[in-house]
Amino acid sequence: MRKKFRVGVTRDLRMQDHTSQERDVGLDLLDKHSHVEWEFMSKSSNEITSEQISKYDAIINGGNKVTAQSLENSKQLTLMALFGAGFDYVDIQACTKNAILVSTTPDGVRRPVASSFMALILALSHGMMHKDNLIRAGRWNERHIDIGVGLVGKVLGLVGMGSIGSEVFRLAKPFGMRHVTYDPYVSSEQAEDVGAELVDLKTLMQISDFVCISCPLNEETYHLINEERLLMMKESAYFINVARGKIVDQKALTSVLEKKLIQGAGIDVFEQEPIDPNDPILSLDNVILSPHTLCMTDQCYRGIGESAVRSILEVADGKIPQHLIVNKEVLQNPDLTNKLNNYSTLKNN
Repeated sequence: MRKKFRVGVTRDLRMQDHTSQERDVGLDLLDKHSHVEWEFMSKSSNEITSEQISKYDAIINGGNKVTAQSLENSKQLTLMALFGAGFDYVDIQACTKNAILVSTTPDGVRRPVASSFMALILALSHGMMHKDNLIRAGRWNERHIDIGVGLVGKVLGLVGMGSIGSEVFRLAKPFGMRHVTYDPYVSSEQAEDVGAELVDLKTLMQISDFVCISCPLNEETYHLINEERLLMMKESAYFINVARGKIVDQKALTSVLEKKLIQGAGIDVFEQEPIDPNDPILSLDNVILSPHTLCMTDQCYRGIGESAVRSILEVADGKIPQHLIVNKEVLQNPDLTNKLNNYSTLKNN
């Protein structure tokens, strides 16, 4: 009979900072539980293999693809704990079929991602990239030619007002902006609770001074922001995306920016990642770019890790995780119930 609950951690989380120390993702919390053991998985790749999965009860996944083929030998696996709020790289249906819970960590990313929106809003409105370029080019005397824009009275529009979107509105409140949101799954009362007004997408695109994408990527939202909708924006408006690249038609966005049909953009995510080094968006001077890591601070890494570990420990105790379960239908699978019952026994031995 097995003595330990085995946890695999994808090797993309075994990262080092500039001091050559491994980043703190909360794995030390697992060491405090004698019936749990963990290790970094054997090799790093873009897709987890069935061979890797076969020996673990749970996996903390930093962003590796999980397909139906990955789960061919997954009888032991009970939890796929994703490192972050996104889950578009995991075959959720296949996990459900194989009695595998999929959890995310919205509480770990809520504040860091929301502050990323604010970082881009402030950088764009103050023209920080342009001013940085001026001083590096020795053009000090031109510093008063292009001035920034104040935020008081401007319209902040969020496409999607879930946990992160609500936090953006809370952080933005002191700046005196008008808050509007489009989200078909949010009621007017929920929007009002965070000081926002619920509007349709066309209205949001037309009136917002800052259009921010804060919704998940799925079949409904793929290329939700296309050329037609981008052309609805004011010429003075800014576009910001730190959600998922495929929500936006990137070619259309690049065209709009090239033609100066909007003022500028702040982009942390792209349709193709890593981005092609020859992608034309990289040559534009009215866009701030980041490699899908803008929210990643030391506190973010630790917060996400702690959240994922809590899900792990709950399953190791034979319980359903209290954090967000993506595939709630799996809770009806009797095979999952049997796995959890076995873990309860394991803990008490």
